[in-house]
Amino acid sequence: MLVVGNSLLSEDIRDIKFSCDISKCKGQCCVEEGGFGAPITKQEKREIKKLLPKVLPLLSDSAQKIIEKEGFTEQDEEGELCTKTINKRNCVFSFVDKQTGCVFCAFQKLYLEKKSSFVKPISCYLYPIRVKDYGEFSTVNFDMWKICENALKQGEEKNVPLYRYCKEPLIARFGEKWYKELEQQIKNSQNS
Repeated sequence: MLVVGNSLLSEDIRDIKFSCDISKCKGQCCVEEGGFGAPITKQEKREIKKLLPKVLPLLSDSAQKIIEKEGFTEQDEEGELCTKTINKRNCVFSFVDKQTGCVFCAFQKLYLEKKSSFVKPISCYLYPIRVKDYGEFSTVNFDMWKICENALKQGEEKNVPLYRYCKEPLIARFGEKWYKELEQQIKNSQNS
């Protein structure tokens, strides 16, 4: 177990090698059979609401209808705020690229096109890392999902530790100082 600030991190964050291979998984992390959409914060809900006029044209007719009739959020079984899904599968903010057949996030598309400063919900940005807040502290864990087997293989081949693969989203979530402390702890543990 690693402790950084008020966060308890699984050693997997340090030890697992990971590098997403979207050509193999086709972006299936935006699709979860029988599940809920992406966990979001109240701040992210406000940000998403502001971006709806830009993002709606990117979405399927089904997604647009759900958002129009029911809104874009729901609560999971633990009462956490999440994005809606289409038939308990695809996040309403996902779309399929016709050329590649890959599922992508509409928010990330806007961000990459420099039409928004919002990358995507932090829970998605951090994936395959999951953060759970418990008041004064949080846990940071690796979420192993079968669809990521190729990412694990590619991570090993490229020798990319998970904490480095997720550097930008970890900094976005916890800050630069926190991330530097994580790097220092990992360096110290490897030298001892």
